[in-house]
This record gives sequence, structure tokens and C-alpha cells, in this order.
Amino acid sequence: MRYHYLLFLLLLPLIGFPQSDSKQPEIYTDSTTNYIELLGAGTTNGYIPFWQQANQFGTVPTIGPFGSARAGIEGYWPVADNQNRNVFRVGAGVEAVANVGEFSKVLIPQLHATIRYKNWELYVGRKKQWVGLADSTIGSGSYAWSGNALPIPKIHLGTTRFVPVPFTKKWISFQAFYSDGIFERDRPITSGLKFHEKAFYLRIGKPNSILKLYGGFNHQVQWGGKSPYLTAEDGKLPDGFSNYINAITGAIGGSGDNITHFDSTSRIGNHLGSIDAAIEIETYGMSIFLYRQFVYEDGSLFYLTTLNDGLYGARIKKKNSYGANFEITEGVFEILYTKNQGGDIFVLGDGKYRGHDNYFNNQQVRDGWSYFGRTIGTPFIPPASQTSWKWPLYADNFTSNNRVLLYHLGLKGTLFRKLEWQTKLSYSLNYGTYLEKYLSVPKQFSGIFGLQTKVDVLGGLTVKGSYATDIGDLYRQTHGFMLGIRKDFFFY
Repeated sequence: MRYHYLLFLLLLPLIGFPQSDSKQPEIYTDSTTNYIELLGAGTTNGYIPFWQQANQFGTVPTIGPFGSARAGIEGYWPVADNQNRNVFRVGAGVEAVANVGEFSKVLIPQLHATIRYKNWELYVGRKKQWVGLADSTIGSGSYAWSGNALPIPKIHLGTTRFVPVPFTKKWISFQAFYSDGIFERDRPITSGLKFHEKAFYLRIGKPNSILKLYGGFNHQVQWGGKSPYLTAEDGKLPDGFSNYINAITGAIGGSGDNITHFDSTSRIGNHLGSIDAAIEIETYGMSIFLYRQFVYEDGSLFYLTTLNDGLYGARIKKKNSYGANFEITEGVFEILYTKNQGGDIFVLGDGKYRGHDNYFNNQQVRDGWSYFGRTIGTPFIPPASQTSWKWPLYADNFTSNNRVLLYHLGLKGTLFRKLEWQTKLSYSLNYGTYLEKYLSVPKQFSGIFGLQTKVDVLGGLTVKGSYATDIGDLYRQTHGFMLGIRKDFFFY
């Protein structure tokens, strides 16, 4: 048995998550934000622009106009009222979104019960999550897990932050988790599909070091359930404990009576993820974060044929504000490249010609790397049904466009000292898939500009609005406006 992605990890210096805060204490403490919010959106042609609905955890519809009422509450409580309040805590949270429009729907993006012990937590349910070394605010989104879809319900065990490795004097820290869950019942093609996910990252450098190195991996698997494609007569995909072990290790082959030729020459389930590396430089005035996500899906990365595929990013964040009428406090520039995929030829067992990685598509799980119809990973590999470019709808697969070159710029700052602004500007060239190439190369620009400010009404409200547009060949040309008002409640 071969463990391609595990073997490759041994060749990479492992170094964790970018969303660490050097000022955070070593033991987790909570200042939980609870809120109620009302917002509405209008559009010029009935479609919500890309950046007003992408990476919103599936809570913003693609069709407009619509109105939305939202509320969230979450709390954590010490088990005993003593000096170790932060050692052992229990918590729960729920968030509900009611969208009213052409397709009215109530969504529950968060619903969980949680137990925390020091820097560890175990939760059951849905919880918002970002995975990978990338900016999670004004970036384009991590390759494998961007926050574009509703959270998948799961059992999750992991750290809440970077945890120092014993005897290293805080020079080496790690962050990790292990999860298992289930996909939605009413998928277009598969049913009963199971979900497995894990991640492990290391940080070299103390929290206050000038230079910190990060690295590690995340691994996602769709497995089990039933599919009408490349399965035994009963349509069942390999299941059971022994095949679960094969799924989590990435082993070739499988066990059981329903193993097909496809299963025996491939892995059990649909595997994907990224191997990440980053460097963070802290100066007196700014933080510089450079990151790279190497994507893997079909073993090509082990043979080093897809090294140029992945997400390249740079984030610069100012630490001090000088009260100017216009300030840029943070900037992110990213390039996403997924054109290579190991090349246009696939020969089993030949590392030189191990192409057609076909990102986010799978020939057994033909509804692909999706949850309730939305891409779980980068939104720039979209569902075929989302694009106005209707040819080709690729062989019942999830996406007809996974060979992409994207340039993305995100900026945020302040205006007149009281207004907070941010913008995302994205330009992509789209090449379809290797098996069904686009007849031309659709070019697409999607952008958004948003403002928000606090007003002294009802104890403090946040008023916000945004304008977004899609111009190009991939999506319907549209302009959209969104307005909202939010009240936050703080519980300590």
C-alpha cells in the first residue's frame, strides 16, 4: 500500500494556522459576541453578485432581491466556580438565518455543544471554520475549505489555538484537529455520503518572535454511501471500519465484497486538501505574512508534477493608526493557479503522466466537493449550475471549470476616522476542464466595496452597506446593493 500524501509530508518541514494572535494568552478565554441583524439586497437582474454571496457560509442566496433576519447566541461556562475558571468549560451556540425572497429558506449555520479543556475542545454539530494558511477576511478563500458553504455537521476534536510543545520553551507550537461528519441527504447523485477531515500545523518561533515559520497540511475525504457510478451492483461505495481506516490514511485499494476495479486501483473515497507553508515577519509598524498552499487530489503532487498549482498569497497589516481621514490598514494580494493538474495525460502507475487531477470532481462522487450545491473549497471553482457559461455541463460532474488563473486584491481601512471600509477585486481567466475545454477563455471581474460604522442608537448599532458587481464572460453581468443593521451583545 502506498500513502502518497503522507510520504510527501515527510519531505516538507512542517510549520500551522495564520490566524494566530501573538497577544492571546496560552489558556483559552472567551468574550463571545451575540447578535441580531437585519439586511436586504437588491440587484439589477435578479442575481446576487459573486462577492456578496461567496464565502458567507452559504447564508446568502444567489438569487435576489431578498431580505434576511439573523441572530446568533453562544456561551461558555466554567464547570466549577473556582480559581481555575479557564481550565474546564462547557458551551453551546446556535445561529439562525431566515432569508425571504424568491426562494425563502431558514438556515442554521451554527448549532453545537462544546466541551473545552485548556487549549482543547470537543464539539458536536455545526460550527463556522476556516482551514489552511491563508487570510480569512479579505482574501479569496483557502483552496480546500474557504467558508463558502454551510458548515458540515460533525464530531470535532482539536486545539483552539497554537499549543506549545513541551520542553521547547514555546519555540515550537502546534495546532491540530480531527473530525468526522455526514453530508446532506438530498445530494443530486450520491446519498449517505460520509465526511472525514483532519489537519496538523506547526509554528516555529515564539508568539512574540520577529520571525515565525508555519507549515502543515489539511486532508478532507468524502467516502461511504451510495453512487450509481463505478460501484458494485447495489450501488454501495466501500464502507465499514476497515475502509474507514483506508479513507483516513489514503491507502490504495480497499476491503469487502463491493470493491470494484476503480476502488482497487484508487483510494477509498474522494480525497483532497493542501500542504501549506508560510512565513510571518513582525516589525514595529506592521505584520507581513507570506503563504503558499500546494494542492493535492490525485497523487500528482507526490510526483512533483503539480507544484505550480495552488494559492500564493501576501498579507500586510498595519499595527498602528494615526487618525488620518483615509487609511489603508490591511492589504492582501493572492494568485490562484489550478491549470496544471498534472497535465493532459493520465497513465496509471506512471508518475510522469499522472494528469487529469480534475479538482473538486470525482468519478464516483459526481456531485463533487460540494455541500447543498455550493463549493466547499475556493469559490473560484464554481458549480456548473452557477455559471452563465452553459457549455459544457461536464459529464454530470460538479464543476465544468476547475482550470483557473485568478488575481485577487483585498484592502481594508478607515475613512474619516469613523467609517470602516473594505474592498475585494478579483480577475480570473477560466479554461474549463481538461476533458471538456472551453471553446474560448472566459474572463471575469468581480468586485465589492463595503462600508460600515457604529451609531449611538439603542446602546450602539452597526450600520453597513455594500456595492458589488460582476463584469465578464463567466457570470451574468450584474450590479447589487446590500444594506444592513446589526446589534451586538457581549457576554463575559
